[in-house]
Amino acid sequence: MPVNEACGDKRFTRRSPSNDDAVLIGRFIDAIWLEEGLSKNTQMSYQRDLSIFACWVNDARQKLIGVDALLVRKYLSWRVEQQFTPTSTSRFLSSARRFFRYLLRESIVFEDPMLLISMPKRGRALPKTLSEEDVDRILNAPDVGTVLGLRDRAMIEVLYASGLRVSELITLNLTQINCDVGVIRVVGKGAKERLVPLGDEAVSWVRRYIENGREGLVQNAVDDTLFLSLRGRMMTRQTFWYRIKRYSLESGVEKVISPHVLRHAFATHLLNHGADLRVVQMMLGHSDLSSTQIYTHVAQQRLQSIHQQHHPRG
Repeated sequence: MPVNEACGDKRFTRRSPSNDDAVLIGRFIDAIWLEEGLSKNTQMSYQRDLSIFACWVNDARQKLIGVDALLVRKYLSWRVEQQFTPTSTSRFLSSARRFFRYLLRESIVFEDPMLLISMPKRGRALPKTLSEEDVDRILNAPDVGTVLGLRDRAMIEVLYASGLRVSELITLNLTQINCDVGVIRVVGKGAKERLVPLGDEAVSWVRRYIENGREGLVQNAVDDTLFLSLRGRMMTRQTFWYRIKRYSLESGVEKVISPHVLRHAFATHLLNHGADLRVVQMMLGHSDLSSTQIYTHVAQQRLQSIHQQHHPRG
């Protein structure tokens, strides 16, 4: 999101941060991109959070380099009054911590106001998931007699077989998938690469799509994007979300559905069938095992099976 769009609502007298603050935010975004190769979506989140904060600070006749802990606490109180979600406030605090550490490192400020601000404790929401029967119904929903239906069936098969993030799925190119070996080379967050296996079923549908569907969508011979839109371009995340939602409705699955829910189903069903947690962590591309451990709370079938097999009174 451009900085000048961040504050264009009635909560602020300014439509954008002051020029000085906008420059500081821009320099910070450039720095984290150069140092860590963060994704465009992550960069936009940092920019949006910091721009909203800067607008509030400017309305208080201050600038970011003059912010202290008291002003941050007032801003947090204001966010509560404006009914920002706890999740978005936690994300803002993470953005602000990194931003002020950067300013301190560059000697732009000489005190870090975030040192006296504690992160709020909040419970982690359990991921929404689908039953194996739900997934089967969604997989069978596309009309594979059409080019788009064949493409969508292959995409959903790959998503469920590999647990990719939707951004990883839509950006796949032909060189990243090896149908002979049955693996995908995924470039995930922070430009980290990982190899993710595909099952025979997903490989079969990808082969079928490449041989009988993709050629009907190709308009630019040099574009090696695997899953093409009707216009012969890379599909957007929003388009794929709408396609998934449509198939969910058509198949009668009465649950909130999104590409991320299928990613959760991938992890949950693996654990239900006995997969090791660290293996699931590697396939999901989680850098921290704690991000994967939440799935143990929803993999109830596996937990019940273990209890019955090993507990003396199971």
